[in-house]
Amino acid sequence: MSDLAKSFAKTKLSSLPPPEPLMEEEDDSSSASSMSSTDYYAQEFYLEREEPRSKFHVYLTPPASLQSPLLVLHHGAGSSAMSFALAAKEIRKAMPGIGILAVEAREHGSVVWDKDGAVDNDLSVDLLGRDMVDMILLTQQKMGWTELPTLVLIGHSLGGAVVTHVANMGMLDNKILGFSVLDVVEGSAMEALKHMQAYLRTRPKLFDNLNAAIDWHIRSRTLRNVESARASVPSLFMQTSTGGRWVWKTDLSRTESYWENWFTGMSAKFLSGKGAKLLLLAGTDRLDKELMIGQMQGKFQLSVFPAAGHFLQEDQPEKTADVIIEFVKRNDRSTLVLPPKVSDLLAQGKKV
Repeated sequence: MSDLAKSFAKTKLSSLPPPEPLMEEEDDSSSASSMSSTDYYAQEFYLEREEPRSKFHVYLTPPASLQSPLLVLHHGAGSSAMSFALAAKEIRKAMPGIGILAVEAREHGSVVWDKDGAVDNDLSVDLLGRDMVDMILLTQQKMGWTELPTLVLIGHSLGGAVVTHVANMGMLDNKILGFSVLDVVEGSAMEALKHMQAYLRTRPKLFDNLNAAIDWHIRSRTLRNVESARASVPSLFMQTSTGGRWVWKTDLSRTESYWENWFTGMSAKFLSGKGAKLLLLAGTDRLDKELMIGQMQGKFQLSVFPAAGHFLQEDQPEKTADVIIEFVKRNDRSTLVLPPKVSDLLAQGKKV
């Protein structure tokens, strides 16, 4: 997160090098949007909730069986479920039986309405957490699962705050194997928020086509992996009805009133949350005092990706997948083969 803080303070568009198109001259965005969500997730659908009325957008690759874990992925602010696309593909390649549910928050692909029928833009962490729990339960209902698989919650940035909150809500306790937070801790997040509006003013408000949007993400070093940018960036935009230009789907500047709510108290909640804990960071400078103490006490697993930027799961999807897979295997008791009981061996007439 401090990576962002530094870029907020220093980055100016005028300082970026001249654009070098990522694709051969294209006036439309066909090549930019050629990668389909089905290249990374098995299914894409909407889940309906009656109270409050909601339409949740999710991607799902079902687990091979209900004995296999289900990874639940929550994106960061202004991002989308496609930010996990490459990492999700790598995880499934190594663990074909594992399930993956990638959810999208309200204002980011999902819609929630208030009792008067107006769109509810409340992005408080408590409501985002409740939305996430409901998306998990609605997925269970849609798929006809008799019970929930064991859950591993994974969140990037804002998503990290949401999964940490869910791990403290007490609604899924008996199913949460563990949770992982990607590149956000309370101290550095609160520091970065001071520079957020300045950073947002440096971003172009619209693009002529999606290729230009992808190009900007790479040139500005927002993303450092072209393949991931091609998969995730198109999902961040919607086309205007006049002129055909592309604008940001989520207006991050309008979410400012919730920024402190997302991250205040997050370190304590991370340490007290249900299940095993994994923290993935792009630099050790992100650790605040509370987490430093917790890390020295062995309360969570820490992995650092010094070559990655804030979107570490996009910049280094293979490495992200490797760490998550190792975390799941280490903590999934269903895969353990326990030695036989002494009483059973004696009953079989064997010497012990």
